[in-house]
Amino acid sequence: MKIETLAVHAGQRVDPATGAVSAPIHLSTTFERDVEGTYSRGFMYTRNNNPNRQALEEGISALEGGASAAAFASGTSATGAIFQALAPGDHVLAHVDAYYGTSRLLREIFLRWGLQADFIDMSDLAAVKKALGPKTKLAWMETPSNPLLKIVDLAEVAKIVHDAGALCVCDNTWAPILQRPFDLGADFILHSTTKYFGGHCDVLGGIVVAKSDGDLFQRIRNIQYEGGAVPSPFDCWLILRGMRTLPWRMRAHSQNAAKVTEFLAAHRKVERLHYPGLQAHPGHKIAQKQMSMFGGMLSFEVKGGRDPAMKVTTSTKIFTRATSLGGVESLIEHRASIEGPGTTSPEGLIRLSIGLENADDLIEDLDQALRL
Repeated sequence: MKIETLAVHAGQRVDPATGAVSAPIHLSTTFERDVEGTYSRGFMYTRNNNPNRQALEEGISALEGGASAAAFASGTSATGAIFQALAPGDHVLAHVDAYYGTSRLLREIFLRWGLQADFIDMSDLAAVKKALGPKTKLAWMETPSNPLLKIVDLAEVAKIVHDAGALCVCDNTWAPILQRPFDLGADFILHSTTKYFGGHCDVLGGIVVAKSDGDLFQRIRNIQYEGGAVPSPFDCWLILRGMRTLPWRMRAHSQNAAKVTEFLAAHRKVERLHYPGLQAHPGHKIAQKQMSMFGGMLSFEVKGGRDPAMKVTTSTKIFTRATSLGGVESLIEHRASIEGPGTTSPEGLIRLSIGLENADDLIEDLDQALRL
């Protein structure tokens, strides 16, 4: 099936009891045992499994071309489960320009717990080779990266990492549908399903998709059950509903972002623009090779630094000042002030999540904000 058809039907079944086309929400926390004490219907307790979570895991796994998936209550809890599945002393290679929550999780929790980590620019293949060591078990790739939209060559990094005997995770939150990490060599895909999968800024979730059902994924699955950071049935239902329109939304997000980028590229108050669809972007050729479109996220740096950038974020009328991304509404934020002390984001940088409004309205809004 083509991706649009798969998105509509993966994980979806007509309810056998009622014939309902839209799946029911199974709110029960516990399920009846058979007379002999078994669970022939497949469900025991919602922390262990639930019909809605099972449908979500099957749906996203099918969409990404994976073997199995484990859904979590947030993207961060899904990320944490991957790190927890490693052992103290194991070494993680992480992208220096990545979601700050992932870097913070490693630095503030897992380094203290005994993991080792190096943060490098994974768009630099020589740096990847140099940082690998005998204890390296996992390389964490994020592309396009947050917030500078650096592009990691997934196929090349995967080959280097696999040759060293380690595994690869790709955080594909910014590019679902547009990018196929398993086809490029990734072993695991991470999504914050809060973002584009949910698509409406009204549900929190995360998921780990495994290319094969190996030992590391089984440990992640055990952590899901034993740690209990699972999504509610309603959250699973919402995310799976969002998936049904995902290919069409990603296309529209990308088209709008391309138009906004074209406007910003010519604006006299924009010092630097970060979007892989630009031919001048250092990762453009790689992005062109591994992405079907360039996504709905972009960032730009305002001339003059922090104060002019903050002024822009407080002057828009359609863009909402808010953290997150992937919803139907466009969001704007001054990234350095969100990340706080230790941020690596430039002080003049503004991150945009381009929504599904008319692109001309978004351009007009940014134009008037930049003129003030």
